[in-house]
Parts: sequence; C-alpha cells; structure tokens
Amino acid sequence: MVTEPVLDIRNLKVDFATRRGVAHVLDDVSFSVAPGELLAIVGESGCGKSMTALSILGLIPSPPGKVVGGSILFQGRDLTRLRQSELRRIRGGDIAMIFQEPMTSLNPVFTCGEQIAEAVRLHQKASPKAAFARAVEMLRAVGIPEPELRARAYPHQLSGGMRQRVMIAMALSCEPKLLIADEPTTALDVTVQAQIFGLLDELRQQTGTAIVLITHDMGAVAEMADKVAVMYAGRIIERGPADAVLDNPGHPYTRGLLASIPRVDADPDADLPEIPGIVPALTDLGRGCAFAPRCALAVDACLAAQPRHVAMSGDHSAACIQLESGEVSA
Repeated sequence: MVTEPVLDIRNLKVDFATRRGVAHVLDDVSFSVAPGELLAIVGESGCGKSMTALSILGLIPSPPGKVVGGSILFQGRDLTRLRQSELRRIRGGDIAMIFQEPMTSLNPVFTCGEQIAEAVRLHQKASPKAAFARAVEMLRAVGIPEPELRARAYPHQLSGGMRQRVMIAMALSCEPKLLIADEPTTALDVTVQAQIFGLLDELRQQTGTAIVLITHDMGAVAEMADKVAVMYAGRIIERGPADAVLDNPGHPYTRGLLASIPRVDADPDADLPEIPGIVPALTDLGRGCAFAPRCALAVDACLAAQPRHVAMSGDHSAACIQLESGEVSA
C-alpha cells in the first residue's frame, strides 16, 4: 500500500535581497517524508538546512526573504499559500520544531512548565491543570530529574542541556504529525544525546510522527534515518535511502563529508581528511556546480552548467555531471 507523504516539498526556491545582490538561499529543493519516516538533512553550516526548516514553518523573515517558487505540501495543503493566522494554528500543534538555541526560543519571564502547558492549552484545548500535568509528564519523558520542580523553574535557572530538553518536551507535547529537529542535541552530553535520539525514534514508531532531522551527527544518521538529503549551497546534491547514500555516495561532496568523520580504527598519527575551502557566497554561485571550486574531480564542464540529478539505484540520485559519463567511481 502506498502511503501519502506528510510533507512533500517540490522545487522550492527562496531568495534573500542583500546589499551584495540576490542570495539564492534555497534553489530547487525537493523531498518528501512519509508518516513514521525520518529524513536526515546533512551538510556544512550555511548550506541551507535551517532555512529549509524555517520555510516549512513560514518563518522566513519577509523582507528580505521570499519564497519565489515551488510548493510545500503538508497533508495535501500548500503552506506557501496560507495566511499567517492559518500557519499559527498549524505551528506547534501539527508541525513542531526543536530549535538549536534554547535561550533564544524560551521566554525568560515564564516558567518552563508554563511554556509547555501553553502549547498544550492552545492546540489541544486542555484545561490549565491538565496542561500543566502534561508538561510535567513530558519533562519526565525527556529525562529531566525532579520534573515537578523543574516545571516551576525559569529558563535561566537550568543548565544549557536542561533548557534544550525543555524545548524538546515542548515540541513533543502535542504529538505533532511532523517534527523538525534542528541539531536537537547540540548542548547535550553523549549519554543524553543517545537518550534524546532514542526518544525521537520511539515517538515516530508509536505515533507515526514524520521527522526531519537536521544534524552533523553522521552516527545518528546511520542509526536512525530512513532517508538522507545532502545539501550544499542551497541545493540538494544527493538524496536517497540512508544505507544507499552512506554505503555508496555518488557525489564528491558526500564522499568528503563521510571521509572527514573520525574513525576509531584510523592511524592516530594521520591527519583527518578535510574538504578544502569554504561554502561559497550565495550571491555569486555562477552557472555551474557550486562545489566545483573545492572538488578534486572538477573539469571544465562542471563550471559551465548546473548538474542534474542522475539516478544511481532505486530512489538514490546525485547531481554530478561526471555521473552521467560514469567517471565518478563507486
């Protein structure tokens, strides 16, 4: 039986007006996520991962940003065509997000429990007492000790790791249909990271929540992800089932990301492989492949035209000109 995707993004384009010209922060981005599926979006900082998340939520600052093309279909509705009042009813309930920086997302003048309870009251029409009880329950679920006490604490009274777990509890409190997690374990130690990733995995299996995970943790990607989308300079340059992308990467950039991961069996005296250079300015990408200036395999053709996605196997594809001629070896 074919399952309709919860989220289906098609050819999304987002531009920002800057003093240096128009920045194409998202260019022809397409992917979908089915119920209970976890899609991991990976890539260096500045590649467009967080901007993709903000676009889904309708939080692109306008001006200077603007969706200039494509669609974002959530349960069949195009979010780019909804009014802000309609988006507010969806945000926090049907679609929730775990932001990377909890101190900029939590209100310093309300207790943590009050902030979680507010989302429950708003989207689930619960009584104040039931909503606060749900807040305590969620704080316990994300591993915060003495949740009744922490629910009455203000954000500044908690550690960075606890504040991040409060954000996660808030996002999960209404059992969303779609959860966007932007580096959800950045401030947490390794033990708590594993606990949070386990909680996310349990959530999608029990409730069918679709998850878009933005992360640099390739170990978590290998362990949890059903699908992977690799972003570079505002474009998805490789996508497909997680095992196919990780075991047989088709794009040189994906190979560089995987090669730069430290390995326990590596020579301790050897230098860690790295990708030379930096992500280019999005106002000056040129006509060709944005990765070409950093790519050891680049040829003149790479600078002449934007590469198209080439199917490698099944749903696995990569946008590299040399794949068309078979010159990128497996």
